[in-house]
Amino acid sequence: MAGAQPRKRKGATEERTAAAHRPVARVLVDVPLPVHLDRPFDYLVPDRLDADAVPGCRVRVRFRGKLVDGYLLERNETTDFQGTLSWVERVPSAEPVLTPELLEMARAVATRYGGMLADVVRLAIPPRHAGAEKKAPREPGPPPARPGTDGWARYQHGQSFLDALHAGRSARAVWQALPGEDWPARLAEAAATAASAGRGALIVVPDHRDLQRVHDACAGLVGDEVVALAAELAPAERYRRWLSVLRGASRVVVGTRAAMFAPVHDLGFAAVWDDGDDLHSYPQVPYPHTRDVLTQRAHVAGAALIVGGFARTAEAALLAESGWAHELVAHRTEVRAAAPRVTAIGEDDTQLARDPAARAARLPSVGFEAARAALGAGAPVLVQVPRRGYVPALACGDCRERARCRRCAGPLALPGGSEGGAPKPAACSWCGAAEAAFKCGNCGSRRLRAIAVGAGRTAEELGRAFSNVTVRTSGAGEVLATVPAKPALIVCTPGAEPVAEGGYGAALLLDGRTLLARPELRAAETTLRLWFDAAALVRPAREGGRVVVMAESSLQPVQALVRWDPAWFASLELAERAELGFPPARRVAAVDGTPEAIEALLDSADLPDSAEILGPVPLGEVDEDGNSERERLIVRVDRAEGRALASSLHAAQAIRAARKAAELQVRLDPLEML
Repeated sequence: MAGAQPRKRKGATEERTAAAHRPVARVLVDVPLPVHLDRPFDYLVPDRLDADAVPGCRVRVRFRGKLVDGYLLERNETTDFQGTLSWVERVPSAEPVLTPELLEMARAVATRYGGMLADVVRLAIPPRHAGAEKKAPREPGPPPARPGTDGWARYQHGQSFLDALHAGRSARAVWQALPGEDWPARLAEAAATAASAGRGALIVVPDHRDLQRVHDACAGLVGDEVVALAAELAPAERYRRWLSVLRGASRVVVGTRAAMFAPVHDLGFAAVWDDGDDLHSYPQVPYPHTRDVLTQRAHVAGAALIVGGFARTAEAALLAESGWAHELVAHRTEVRAAAPRVTAIGEDDTQLARDPAARAARLPSVGFEAARAALGAGAPVLVQVPRRGYVPALACGDCRERARCRRCAGPLALPGGSEGGAPKPAACSWCGAAEAAFKCGNCGSRRLRAIAVGAGRTAEELGRAFSNVTVRTSGAGEVLATVPAKPALIVCTPGAEPVAEGGYGAALLLDGRTLLARPELRAAETTLRLWFDAAALVRPAREGGRVVVMAESSLQPVQALVRWDPAWFASLELAERAELGFPPARRVAAVDGTPEAIEALLDSADLPDSAEILGPVPLGEVDEDGNSERERLIVRVDRAEGRALASSLHAAQAIRAARKAAELQVRLDPLEML
């Protein structure tokens, strides 16, 4: 064995002997490390721990003079380290929690996002609870019976997809759920189909309300074979459930984003529902996204995959248009039969003649009429209001089209401060270019106006307008799961819409302009997704279901909602992203830090040839002298060079960390560009 004899700790009296076979343990220490130390470290395994120190188990080692946790990756006969190796102090558990498959997946995720392996492993494996490990593992039951497929018969190639899933083929689909679809039941049927063939299934949803619905649907088909994983669980219960998956006792796993790394045995089916929801993006480094992780897992495991929702993201459109996945959609006759009637502002001259102020009103007469009709029929009415806190942006003062930069098409905003006693002109929030002579590309106007934010008194205003009707709210304070089939006004923020028994009679989608005009790359896509999610809860048009969207009928997102054609809009959005050079057409990195740190990073980073640099732009934090304390730099490259971009930024960060320079925050393909 290379290297000197192991050193003896001060005060230690015990003589240690290294294990006879493969005494060198390669350990991944579970502590926050500088980027230049993103690697395993070698330790000696004493003979007393030889049997327990198996690859994948947890260990305790000394690192920088402290006793820390770690994972034993492998054991070798020799080491390349020329100094004196420290000992593995303890093996808290011989349970191999970091399996080879989980380690490979963690490495792939770290590589994709330019992150550190230890950070990904920390997200993938929950904290240990000794009591849960002591319980004997439960033996998995026999595979459940294959469920019926009548629900999937409404979709083109739905039966073929389930047949391929049962046969163990890697069928991959972008699923467009029908309005009013019982989507938890459909996903449960797909998971049970995989389980009936003896393979595992994993379903990831945005929040705990969706999780409960999917879990109940799966439990009805596979019984005790299903387990729910979520970060909100108590530590002991979460670890107990995670162990049941690791040990193969649970074939079907449902959960929120914490479940994307679940160690499902023989993964045969994976699904992500509503992949456009920002809850699917982990807020911790390296900021992985559920859709991307499950796509990677399905590819490596040869498993079937569904990316589903009522709407469709540009990323899902790319999967379909590239041929990597196929569309799973219903015939247009099925869509028309299931969809409610959607009304927009200005869709015909009759509407404007009856209500000339419809474009300016927050709730025009057509909205009141739809609400009264639904309430008169004994059905609840859903009122969706943009949540407070949306960042104001600038729009054309005449036509209210979003104000964009002529250089990079980014959103314009007022940077604040003054120059020479005059306020600073509007500037791009992406590239930082000033726009002192704005001219609207839609109407030619040179006027700018701020976009209104939210509506805090919607419930009170509606309560006065409908004095004899119950008004309930669903939002940050209290999120309702369901509401009865009784006349009521349900005012909610996006994403907090409760499910109504028998469906809503009408839905009023307020402040569409505010949603569409948010200064974000995904504003239109997100707005349409929120609209579809709300409209899908409304009864079909043949049963009187109405949706009134407070936005101009000529806008593309509104047209997609009226026609109930999210695939069309997603294709347009993808084409526009390709033209502007933003994700998913290109890979983008957002780098946040001090101006000096960003400049030093650019000097040391070996960026790909296709790299294009935008900015840096200030993030709004200024010092006493009015200078920006933190800035954001955007780097974008061709999609094929995405890994090269991640690797180059990771290497540059390692150089800076070795020099103990100021830290930078690097995110690949961030959801927001501001």
